[in-house]
Amino acid sequence: MFKPLHILDEKDKRLRKKSIDAILPLSNEEKKLIKDAIKHLTYSQIEEKSEKYKLRPGMGFAFPQLGINKRIVVIVHEIEDGTFDEYVVLNPKIVSHSVERVAASEGEGCLSVNREVEGHVPRHARVTIEGIDLDGDKISIRARGDLSIAFQHEIDHLDGILFWERIDPKHKFFTEDEITLI
Repeated sequence: MFKPLHILDEKDKRLRKKSIDAILPLSNEEKKLIKDAIKHLTYSQIEEKSEKYKLRPGMGFAFPQLGINKRIVVIVHEIEDGTFDEYVVLNPKIVSHSVERVAASEGEGCLSVNREVEGHVPRHARVTIEGIDLDGDKISIRARGDLSIAFQHEIDHLDGILFWERIDPKHKFFTEDEITLI
């Protein structure tokens, strides 16, 4: 039986805390939350399931959004219709990034922000993330485009930053001449 996750709203002060490193082995509760997050994110991107369970589409979660102050991110990336790559990274760090910047053309959204926020969020077009997988092995992930944006967005959550704080209030929107819009 599927039950949607309880996601903290942006007004919750817990979202503003810098998260602490995750330590292995994870608790059974943390492992269950990861499985539930993967299912929630996958269902949110499948139209029939998102309608059935009244889910807003989402690509990623950071544990602070679930009320747990640990450096764990879960991303479910649809690579083609109905096919998903799943990423679970403990203690992720951006170790390199491109100079080229991109922004989501429609702007970013967040499962913790239950309102429309207008503006482009400048992000690195490509990032390399290092962290630990669920088995305790070091991993390195090269991400580009929307996956790069998702990793940067979720890592911001680990540092208590919400996406709308990265929108320049004096220059909310970019043109294609200024930044690549994807």
